[in-house]
Amino acid sequence: MTPNLSNNFTIVSKAWTVVVLLCAVHFTITLFYYILHPEERVTFLPNPQIPLSRARGDALAVIFNIMQATVNGTESPEIRNDELQTCLETSPLLVGPFQVQFSSQVTLEMVRQENPELQEGGRWKPSDCIGLQRVAIIIPFRHRDEHLKYWLFYLHPLLQRQQLDYGIYVIEQDGETTFNRAKLLNVGFAEALKEYDYDCLVFSDVDIIPMDDRNIYKCYSQPRHIAVSMDKFGFRLPYYQYFGGVSALSKEQYLKINGLPNNYWGWGGEDDDIFNRLSIKGLSISRPNGVTGRCRMIRHSRDAHNEPNPKRFYNIAHTRQTMEIDGINSLKYQVIRIVKDQLFTKIVVDIGRQ
Repeated sequence: MTPNLSNNFTIVSKAWTVVVLLCAVHFTITLFYYILHPEERVTFLPNPQIPLSRARGDALAVIFNIMQATVNGTESPEIRNDELQTCLETSPLLVGPFQVQFSSQVTLEMVRQENPELQEGGRWKPSDCIGLQRVAIIIPFRHRDEHLKYWLFYLHPLLQRQQLDYGIYVIEQDGETTFNRAKLLNVGFAEALKEYDYDCLVFSDVDIIPMDDRNIYKCYSQPRHIAVSMDKFGFRLPYYQYFGGVSALSKEQYLKINGLPNNYWGWGGEDDDIFNRLSIKGLSISRPNGVTGRCRMIRHSRDAHNEPNPKRFYNIAHTRQTMEIDGINSLKYQVIRIVKDQLFTKIVVDIGRQ
């Protein structure tokens, strides 16, 4: 046997010796565990709330990296960021439809424990590939703490299964003045981009939960309407122009329409104004099908200081005249405080009053 072949054989033998030893250790530990705890059993069932760290085959990945390090004569099994490949267009971690219910109590601590890989501010990205997109999820908010717990409980695992590089931004309107959803979304756009080079913005109401993780929270070549089939409307689109609930725009699409209108104080109208802006700029709406796009809404009564906007129909009729001067280019607000939680970044802002 030549010296080169002999060396290669020795290296491979070492690698397999490491694998066998690891398997033996794992088997021994498992055997002792079941001897000491015979009453416990492990059930392997798909669970939409299982954190990504438990959903992947991490043990196999570690063994592979150890083998690779042994053969290469290196000690560190870590993969450098510049060696990562882009994640697959369709994530292999998706489970499809899953059950959404609001009867069980959810706490923020529970969500934190179930998502240990989250970084401060509600940030996460895949560790073994480059995320499909850099996505900022922006939630307009006031007095909806219970709804936010359910939203975080379902959406963090879903977004991780979708392999997105994402951050969660809760934009809270300070005070008790009339609520302005669209202006808060504009604030979210401006503040999120100060922190990271996001290329996609998903605007989501806090009370809407998707029921299928194939409904990807990312941007497309045309603005994306995500919440197309809600139980509130009998799982049907209420009307063709509807662009409410959850929608996604790329940074370029958003700037092309000058962002969202700032002059919709109170409930209603801003979604139709956004639809008008898209149409005026030659953009169309893309949607998932009615099955994949199913969502559930948390039932609640109308919030105080969010009464129907009496000016909404007038404003909608004049979108063409106002969109160039009312939007991200005219946005004014004051940040009161920023709270960095493990689950989200909350930005409390004073947006003025009508």
